[in-house]
Amino acid sequence: MRAARMTTVGDENVTGATIWLTGLPSAGKTTIAYELAGRLRAEGHRVELLDGDEIREFLSAGLGFSREDRHTNVQRIGFVAELLASNGVKVLVPVIAPYADSREAVRKRHQQEGTPYVEVHVATPVEVCSVRDVKGLYAKQAAGEISGLTGVDDPYEEPENPDLRIESQNQTVQESAAALHALLTERGLA
Repeated sequence: MRAARMTTVGDENVTGATIWLTGLPSAGKTTIAYELAGRLRAEGHRVELLDGDEIREFLSAGLGFSREDRHTNVQRIGFVAELLASNGVKVLVPVIAPYADSREAVRKRHQQEGTPYVEVHVATPVEVCSVRDVKGLYAKQAAGEISGLTGVDDPYEEPENPDLRIESQNQTVQESAAALHALLTERGLA
């Protein structure tokens, strides 16, 4: 186990952290993450956003959507996030991560390494997500073109005790990002 690290940038100590936003497809995870990233960068933080779609293309190419492949994908993302966070980067991870045991394994890895980890549940109801349908997944599932859609015909295990629960259907993106920023500030991470 590494001791909790602060990285020195210039003459300033910088604490990294992983901020994992989990929720259904089209819940608003990525939109909130980009809004928060802008705020943090404006304050001078080093920020990386690990988008689930980009990770699947470049880091997890070849993985499918079985439970085992989803777990492998989440662990790969968790490894990269912890590595960056342990080096002073605020890592925003808007990734579904549908299984509680996969998310818990990532949390434990961060704890073992002494790296701050914040779990955010973007708790948008499936009815709202299916109307937003940013990528057309709900429409394709309804038409029988795809199966295994998280929260519809594949499981999504909601976090029981997330560090923050955001109901994006009841507030603006800016309000959601502000709530998350307030939590990070409270924990000395922003």
